[in-house]
Amino acid sequence: MTTSTHAAASANGSSHATRLDAVVIGAGVAGLYQLHRLRELGLEVRAYETGSGVGGTWYWNRYPGARFDSQVEVYRYWFSEDLYRDSKPSERFPGQPENEVWLNHVADRLDLKKDIRFDTRIASAHYNEDSGRWLVTTEAGERIDTQHVIACVGMLSAPLTERFKGQASFKGQIHHTGLWPKEPVDLKGKRVAVVGIGATGIQVIQTIAPEVGAMKIFVRTPQYVIPMKNPKYSQADWDGFSARFHELKKRVRETFAGFDYDFDSGPWAEKTDAERTAVLQKLWDDGSLALWLASFPEMFFDEAVSHEVSEFVRIKMRERLRHDPRLCDLLIPTDYGFGTHRVPLENGFLEVFLQDNVEAINCRETAIECIVPEGIMMADGTVHEADVIILAVGFDAGTGGLTRMDIRGRDGRSLKQEWSQEIRTAMGMQIHGYPNLFSTASPLAPTAALCNMTTCLQQQVDWVTDCIAYARKNGKQVIEPTKEFEDAWVQHHEETAAATLVVKTNSWYMGSNVEGKPRRLLSYIGGVGNFHKRCDEVAANGYPGFAMR
Repeated sequence: MTTSTHAAASANGSSHATRLDAVVIGAGVAGLYQLHRLRELGLEVRAYETGSGVGGTWYWNRYPGARFDSQVEVYRYWFSEDLYRDSKPSERFPGQPENEVWLNHVADRLDLKKDIRFDTRIASAHYNEDSGRWLVTTEAGERIDTQHVIACVGMLSAPLTERFKGQASFKGQIHHTGLWPKEPVDLKGKRVAVVGIGATGIQVIQTIAPEVGAMKIFVRTPQYVIPMKNPKYSQADWDGFSARFHELKKRVRETFAGFDYDFDSGPWAEKTDAERTAVLQKLWDDGSLALWLASFPEMFFDEAVSHEVSEFVRIKMRERLRHDPRLCDLLIPTDYGFGTHRVPLENGFLEVFLQDNVEAINCRETAIECIVPEGIMMADGTVHEADVIILAVGFDAGTGGLTRMDIRGRDGRSLKQEWSQEIRTAMGMQIHGYPNLFSTASPLAPTAALCNMTTCLQQQVDWVTDCIAYARKNGKQVIEPTKEFEDAWVQHHEETAAATLVVKTNSWYMGSNVEGKPRRLLSYIGGVGNFHKRCDEVAANGYPGFAMR
């Protein structure tokens, strides 16, 4: 059943509102699949998307060099073997244009676009306790009266755009990587300033280095990096992966991070130094995230193991930087362990700093003060002039996609206000006090950071859909996690996180990149396989902890 648009005076007090069974916010990987699943249930459902096309991450992040860091054979939908076979990629880690084409192909094959409202931002969602329904309002003023709201807004969808004072005064071009324009940005021969060397900044820097006239790279937090190996895929290669479709589908649900590799190397303590090095070298040579997510899990818990693995990577990085003391000090981490921050893949990133027309600016010694018409002013008054400024300065991860909407639950409670005090969810699926509101890629689930996204997003969509179907089958209209269940999940999340070294660091994983954000590990770190088992148990037992009425 497809959506119908009709004006109706509703019990929600929302006259002249479109009445639906469900609203899906977002048309990326999760939103497209969620729309498909709810249509299969026969619901009146519509998706709303801020952009002018589908793709989510792969619509917005069209900056130079944007590409997968999950191998494409596991970054696919698993609900259709035919769709998998038909979507042959060109290489192991495809770039943004190809990824956007793939998601458009999926949307067209499933005829999803007719039920998506593009160029439409959701401004607010207010719950009415009397009706048990939500009044959703767009920025253009459209009102939707809906039973369910499923927020598929992504973990990295709220860019930190106004990062520095004076940005509007800059007389050149200034672009945030997460809002990169569709029109080409001419960088040839230009003086370019890039702020940030996280995963995105790295992709930008290594890609534009051959064409810019000069580049200044503003470095604050160094990153451990792994050289990407990105072979082209032939039809025979893809046929081989397609033949393993069911094997891969099962495998990714069971591993620590939702990939087809896992921590299968055996205990660190039972290996000699030579055996440990051999394992690390083999995974390093794979040119994927396997060194991070399939070597030795002890590096997340044991300081000594963390030091050894980190030093293995540091040695590789020092060699590539030709042991330049200043560059090694600036670009190689020493104050946190490998894997406790997001680990980027790269291709020639470190070598960029050896170019004569590239200068690294140490923002740990002297911070950026503001943007001025000529460029970037430092705290000591130095001005670095530029024609183009590229801000690779990150996102309000996990929470920002939701808190930038005015979401109000029972008793008028505000999600933005509540999460400004403490970030809480029930398995990352729902939030106590906000009945019939579901979410994907939200805090306290692996999707917030520590999962191959297609694996975990599909699992969450399936769980949400099955939960709604169960309630409808049993004549229930409202679904809400109990406070006790949410408390227990938050406690489990915290106990699991506290055992790791990750919580001792500062990064967007901990919300450290946003001033005033409550400190909590955004992602569940107990493993994707374990998380899926817990979710499956809740569903199999009739959703205990999720009150239905």
